[in-house]
This record gives sequence, C-alpha cells and structure tokens, in this order.
Amino acid sequence: MSKRLEVFKFAPEAYKGFGAVHEYVKSALPAELLELVYLRISLINGCAYCIDMHTRDLLKQGVKSDKIALVPVWDEAAALFSDKEQAALAWAETVTRVEQTKVPDAAYQQALKVLSEQELADITVAVALMNAYNRFGVSFRMQPAALA
Repeated sequence: MSKRLEVFKFAPEAYKGFGAVHEYVKSALPAELLELVYLRISLINGCAYCIDMHTRDLLKQGVKSDKIALVPVWDEAAALFSDKEQAALAWAETVTRVEQTKVPDAAYQQALKVLSEQELADITVAVALMNAYNRFGVSFRMQPAALA
C-alpha cells in the first residue's frame, strides 16, 4: 500500500477545526470511554492508523489488553464494559453504520436509558469526528506507528 498526500498539510484550517472539536470531546467525556468509542469506530471503518493509535492510547491509560482485545465483540463480553460504555459503543455502531441502520428510534431510546442528553450529544459529536478522521486515514493511507 503506497502512502498518499498528507491532507492536513494542504488544508491547515480544516485541521484546526477538527482539532477544536477533538479538544471539546476530550474535555466533555471520560478518556477511557472516548478511546473505546474511537477504537470501535476505527475497527468498523478499517482504519489501521486509528486502530493502532487508540489501542496504544488505551494501553497508556492502563486499560487491560483483555478488554481492548474484546472491543470488536463488546456485546459478547459485556461484563468487561460498564453500562455507559455499552450504551456508547452501541450508539457509536448504529451512527457509524447510518447507511444501513438509519439510526432507529429504538436505538436512540435505548441510549437515553443510560446516557444523559448531554452525554448522547457529546458522544455523537465524537462519533462524527472519528468517522471523519477514519476517512482521512483510510483515503490517504496514514501509516500506523507499528509500521514506523
């Protein structure tokens, strides 16, 4: 796989905007929950750069490798994930797969059983941001640290 252009080198103002949104969600949501959501979205989208980065970030936060390894099947390993993490992961999946799911009312109502309206809004911003970042990572073949 060949490396492609560095998109933000050519769009620095866009990079600043994405950075501002990134800082917002970092201040709004618990770090572990945010990184788990980011990792799950990146796994769905197949972004090697982001999978590598968020796995490393979770390890740095002290999250056990067993939990990280089971993020792709979090619903089968629910005992490892808090109720909020499960709700956030379920919401992240349905929003990430919007073309398939159309984000049904039932998913929305289920998320609100566990998450506050503010948390749901902030998680949705994080989901949108990570989906955008994944599109940059995949489209421009950003290299994971493991390949450096």
